[in-house]
Amino acid sequence: MTTTLRPAEPLQQNPDGTRSRRYQVCVNSRPVGEIHLGTSPSLGTSVARIIDLRIAEPDRRRGRGTVAALAAEEVARGWGCTQIEAMVPAEAEAALRLVGALGYTLRNRGMEKRLADTPPELPPGSCARPMTPAEFEAWHEHESEDYARMWIERGVPEDVARAKARRDHETLLPRGLQTEDMLFSVLEHEGTRVGTLWLALRDAMAFVFDVEADAAHRGHGHGRALMLLAERQTIDAGRPVLGLNVFAGNTPAERLYESLGYVTTSRSFAKPLL
Repeated sequence: MTTTLRPAEPLQQNPDGTRSRRYQVCVNSRPVGEIHLGTSPSLGTSVARIIDLRIAEPDRRRGRGTVAALAAEEVARGWGCTQIEAMVPAEAEAALRLVGALGYTLRNRGMEKRLADTPPELPPGSCARPMTPAEFEAWHEHESEDYARMWIERGVPEDVARAKARRDHETLLPRGLQTEDMLFSVLEHEGTRVGTLWLALRDAMAFVFDVEADAAHRGHGHGRALMLLAERQTIDAGRPVLGLNVFAGNTPAERLYESLGYVTTSRSFAKPLL
């Protein structure tokens, strides 16, 4: 039996600059599922992404999804893409097995925690204050470079990674330090600055965009204190859930979040298209 992709719509040129197309997954011309392929709105036209892949229940566990994903890679190569990505919900075990078998590697994962009603206490000697304008300028330069570097280390071309960092910061922080619903904090311990926190307030939750203990003060529990500060600010703002993203390979951060009760909600994978 032959598994192929059949276009279900014309190629879509979307307002955000991406392209996308839906395909039927067919076995000997019989539709057995569908796949939605597009390019990345954040990394540009050189990165494809599998937006959705579904195989009908009677045809699962027969390799249909594997062949469909491989065919999608060929389509992406024809679009000029050099990398493909896929986001997999944490509970989708079959999809996790599929991306592993096809050579995708874990790039980052989303995590969340449902918070209690009472804000946690910071460790003795620790307190927080708002970031000053001068501190914000220095932090912003450092954080932008660090953010771009993390993408470069994960196979994204340098020019694409730096463009993404610039675009993301312009979108998220149109008014810099004064951007609405963005909280920038400095953590001090016994009067000494030890770390920084960037927390975004959203409609139903808050999100940690950046948390970092200063290099000279790592290994002393200040990362945990910064996360407790994030939880305090989230609860004080009336949001019941705190989310974050952690890049693969950042083992200390992953262990910290897990020890604090954060659970994985999604995983993002990527694969070079050689």
